Amino acid sequence: MIRKAVSQDIEQVENSYVELLLHEQEHGAYTVWKLGVYPTRLTAEKALAEDTLYVMERDGEICASVIADHVQPEEYRQIHWKCQAEPQEVLVIHLLCVRPSKAGGGIGKELVRFVLEQAKRMHCKAVRLDTGAQNKPAAALYTKLGFEIAGTSSMTVGGAISHDGHLFFETAV
Repeated sequence: MIRKAVSQDIEQVENSYVELLLHEQEHGAYTVWKLGVYPTRLTAEKALAEDTLYVMERDGEICASVIADHVQPEEYRQIHWKCQAEPQEVLVIHLLCVRPSKAGGGIGKELVRFVLEQAKRMHCKAVRLDTGAQNKPAAALYTKLGFEIAGTSSMTVGGAISHDGHLFFETAV
């Protein structure tokens, strides 16, 4: 079940961030996220306060989360988007995180499809997101779900981690 997060979910969401980052330290990283820098509990709490944090729950456990809002980071202004839309007509996927211990069952795909449905309900024209070029599994997932690369650029991830080679994706809704 995918639902809006509640305050009782924050600890599990934070734990999923930590689980992913520790997994990447041990097995190699696809993200450029950094433990203690981004994402953190504060990231989840801020999204909860803004009512933009969603969680996927299975058997009483949070196995994934995503933030979906209308906030396009500053770097999005550099991209030549195909879909012309006002900010409130664009839903942006941020921080899609699947616990490594739960990965492989289509959870990421289900979360992205959920956000696409949310965008339709909100009468948005497009869904946008970004990921590092090194994050090949994420890039493949987004492409498989109909997103197209709109551009590449550098980006400051989470407002704290500088990264070159970032991919910017978009799909019309």
